[in-house]
Amino acid sequence: MGNCHTVGPNEALVVSGGCCGSDEKTYVVGGWAWAWWLISDIQRITLEIMTLQPKCEDVETAEGVAITVTGVAQVKVMTENELLGYACEQFLGKTVVEIKSVILQTLEGHLRAILGTLTVEQIYQDRDKFASLVREVAAPDVGRMGIEILSFTIKDVYDKVEYLSSLGKTQTAAVQRDADIGVAEAERDAGIREAECKKEMMDVKFLADTKMADSKRELEMQRASFNQEVNTKKAEAQLAYELQAAKEQQKIRLEEIQVEVVQRKKQITIEEKEIDRTDKELIATVKRPAEAEAYKMQQLAEGQKIKKVLTAQAEADKIRLVGEAEAASIEAVGKAEAEKMRLKAEAYQQYDEAAKTALVLEALPKIAGKVAAPLSRTNEIVILTGENNRVTGEVNRLLAELPTCINALTGVDVTKIPLLQKMSGQTAI
Repeated sequence: MGNCHTVGPNEALVVSGGCCGSDEKTYVVGGWAWAWWLISDIQRITLEIMTLQPKCEDVETAEGVAITVTGVAQVKVMTENELLGYACEQFLGKTVVEIKSVILQTLEGHLRAILGTLTVEQIYQDRDKFASLVREVAAPDVGRMGIEILSFTIKDVYDKVEYLSSLGKTQTAAVQRDADIGVAEAERDAGIREAECKKEMMDVKFLADTKMADSKRELEMQRASFNQEVNTKKAEAQLAYELQAAKEQQKIRLEEIQVEVVQRKKQITIEEKEIDRTDKELIATVKRPAEAEAYKMQQLAEGQKIKKVLTAQAEADKIRLVGEAEAASIEAVGKAEAEKMRLKAEAYQQYDEAAKTALVLEALPKIAGKVAAPLSRTNEIVILTGENNRVTGEVNRLLAELPTCINALTGVDVTKIPLLQKMSGQTAI
């Protein structure tokens, strides 16, 4: 009894042993195989691409310069039966990491050996050639392991003593120099060639300009000759036209003069009729209205004069009547005042001395209030005198003049009132 085993295209199936105790191995890629229980041995090996990154650090070149080189290699197990058998002999039962390690060490050994035979310039300037050399040298060794190198490229080349940097600067300077020289030579050649082309162009241009000038001169001469003939014919035709036009214009002018004479006669007749119409219109529109307006103004003036005379007479009568009324009123008022004063006088004659004194005393506060009214607005009275008893004398003088003022204001002589005479006597004592 047995089982059927299948594999994909990325793996190889290795079947060992058979039903009769044979040691023959069968290799199946992307297919199936039959295996007997407890007799056949089934193993698998990967066919996928493996990426390796070989690196050689501080390897001395042919000139003794230590450099570091890193590369990238793509390898895989070959599928031919013989080569696949070699790979199975070497790697069957190993992991992918172990397979990569073996191949990586082989590639790094060859890479290190080749670096010792080349100069830095050869390695740096032609990396593709260097990578191809490594692939050619390493391919037979890894091929005997059943491994195929699909590609190998140099990833990076550098050193720790700045040799490559200096080499790059030197190369850059040399390239720049060669470029400048090439540019200068090219510009020189271009300038020379440009000058030659310009010279040829100017020669051709001058020759063409000369031919054009000759052709233009001949053309102008012919054109002038043609223009002369044309202008002569035009002048003759113009003169004939102007002469005929003058004759026709003269005839037209004669007709126009005759028409103007007729029009002038008609205009004079129209103007005479217009003058007559204007006279009649002025008489109707100006003279007659003016005469009517003058008559109207005359009548209005007469009316205004009569109105003013009547108004003046009415105003005079009014003033006379008002004056007579005012005179009668004044006369009545005067008579009433006189009667009032007469009655007051008769009443005063009937009063005794005590009544008169009472009237005077009643009037004195009012008189004093009127006299003192201006003094109520006075804050301070200052009497200037050089003597000590002068103030007393001024006050006495004012009091002495007070009866005179009262007599002048009221007509009552307070000095003749017995009561005041007695009070003045006591004050004097």
